Formats: sequence, C-alpha cells, structure tokens
Amino acid sequence: MTAKELVRLEDVWVYYDSIPVLEAINLSIESNDFLGIIGPNGGGKTTLLKVILGLIKPTRGKVTVLGMPPERGRKHIGYISQFNLFDHDFPISVLEVVLMGRYNRSGLIQRHREEDRKAALEALETVEMLNYKDRQIGKLSGGEQQRVFIARALATNPKLLLLDEPTASIDTSMQADFYELLDKLKDSMAIVLVSHDVSAVSIYVSEIACLNHQLFYHGSKEVSAEELEKTYRCPVQLIAHGTVPHRVLRKH
Repeated sequence: MTAKELVRLEDVWVYYDSIPVLEAINLSIESNDFLGIIGPNGGGKTTLLKVILGLIKPTRGKVTVLGMPPERGRKHIGYISQFNLFDHDFPISVLEVVLMGRYNRSGLIQRHREEDRKAALEALETVEMLNYKDRQIGKLSGGEQQRVFIARALATNPKLLLLDEPTASIDTSMQADFYELLDKLKDSMAIVLVSHDVSAVSIYVSEIACLNHQLFYHGSKEVSAEELEKTYRCPVQLIAHGTVPHRVLRKH
C-alpha cells in the first residue's frame, strides 16, 4: 500500500447462498480520487461498499483500509446509504443529527464535548446548511436532508466518503447543486459515488468503474461502449461531451 492509497481490494469474492455477487475484484482507491461506480441493480455495487466498510466479509480475497482491516479502518470513512429511513415527525434537529456522527468519539451515552459541537457546525457550514441547524430534520426537502447526512459523515473528519445512490431521493432540479457540493468536497477527501446516473457521473467524477459482479476499471473516466454493454448486457445510451453534448444509442 502506497502513502496515497486508502483502500485496496485484492481478488475479492463474495457469495450469497453459493451464488457469486462479487467476482475477483481488484481495486485501489487513493487520496483525492473521485470514483464513480455504475452498473445495473443487483450487480454488487452496495455489496462492494459494505465490503470496504467491513460490514460484509469476503468469501476470499484481501481488503485493507489505510493498511488496516476494514473493521478498524472504517472509522476514517464517512458513509451515506441509499435509503435513510426515519420517522419524519420525530422531533430531532439538524444539529442533533449531525452530532450523531461524533458518537464514535464521544460515545453513545456521554455528553457531547465542545469540540464535537464545533465539528458539527463546521460540517454544516461546509454543506451550506448552517442556517438550518435548529430546524427539524423531517421538515426539510430530500436534497436538504442529504446535505445534512453528508454533514453527519463529515463531522468524523473522514479520509474517504462513500455514497450509495445519494440522489435517489432528490428532485432532478436539485441534483446539479448536490453534485457541485461533491465536486467541492473532493479537494479534501477521496469520494466513491455509486449511481445509476451515467451522464451525471461522467461529468463530475475523475474516474469511472463499471460493476456487474465483475469490475471493469482502468483508472480513468473514459468508458467504451463495449465495456458498458458488458456491464449492462445490452446497448446503453452514452453521453458524448464536446462542444455540443449529444446522446449515442446503438440499436438494441
């Protein structure tokens, strides 16, 4: 593992009931990488993130996070899951939600220290939600809630941010602002973004990997039509960027 390398997966396999979900995955994530992972439903994208977090143990292969087993290294990772299910009527403020990110430092039953509150307020300022700190989380829009959840992850001062379909609950009109926020965050941490939105991912990330049980990854954002077809197993609409962005769709 190099000084810049945060995560390394070597020949990682994961089986569910003898069915392979991840097959021979090799991946390196370095500081300030902005990696987009695309692929079909059921292709193993969420499983891959959980392997990095140490929530799923590979059937075989090796995973290291900052040179440590993922169970120890995950304290340096911020994670935003695909679905944040909670009671929208529960009377908890935005600041209280972000302070939850400090539990690994203050403990569940200890009072938050001043440094915890300072870290939470700084995280809210980073995601431009400081003015909402006293608002009830359930009363915010989907996009505003996602910013708060990112602030909760940032309160831990992570070296790596993992996001699983973070725009699923955000209105289309707000998604560009959300991606711009990630573009700003990439200067201070590595980001791995799992998404179905091929066009948005191709604009904002610096590298793209295609995952459908197997990983197609070349350390760049240039993905060929053939690689996309291998991943999705059918012709895929591409967004070509240039003077005039246009769509490329081969006949099915």
